[in-house]
Amino acid sequence: MRIEPKIAVALCLLVVVGGTAFARHRPRRSKTGGQPGNFDYYVLALSWSPEFCHNHPEKIECRGGHYGFIVHGLWPQFAHGYPEHCSDQTPDVSLPESVDVMPDPDLIRHEWETHGTCSGLKPDAYFKLIRQAFASIKVPSRFERPTDPFSIAPSDVKREFLAANPRFQNEDIVVSCGNNYLTGVSICLTKSLEPMACGSLNDCRANVIRVPPVR
Repeated sequence: MRIEPKIAVALCLLVVVGGTAFARHRPRRSKTGGQPGNFDYYVLALSWSPEFCHNHPEKIECRGGHYGFIVHGLWPQFAHGYPEHCSDQTPDVSLPESVDVMPDPDLIRHEWETHGTCSGLKPDAYFKLIRQAFASIKVPSRFERPTDPFSIAPSDVKREFLAANPRFQNEDIVVSCGNNYLTGVSICLTKSLEPMACGSLNDCRANVIRVPPVR
């Protein structure tokens, strides 16, 4: 999300950014704690890395690679709200199953502690499931490695994902934006990674959004 620098706002951001560097486009109404494995479905959250890196150039994914869509997380979700921090089990953040689709150990650790602990899975099984979920999605060709910025309606982003993934329906995919820039795409899946409707998640309401290129 792009924010013009102002002194008063910047002082607030110093506090907020430190704790929310990975809170890219999470639905509201969390429920801290919960029983591992007790949830309704998964949200596979894909983050548009070029836009994230605009405000976070110090992050490893922004320094060490040239990424388009990466996996932000695989989030256990209720019909309304979602669980978080269901246990204090710590993963091995060097797991090779996840680094190619989640290219930042800090992100991997954050996602496990916040969301993975609610999956009911061991860390290695959870990250394997993330990779499996991502591998089941075809990113539209326009979004693979664009070298120039372009503008597009959020509905057309969704339309291109649906064309590339015909087993999905319109209500299974949610497009996210911030300040009229693409921030990510969320795809809703059953526990067995089958498509399902996203329920209470909301699409970007902008008429047109900008898509920064892959560096």
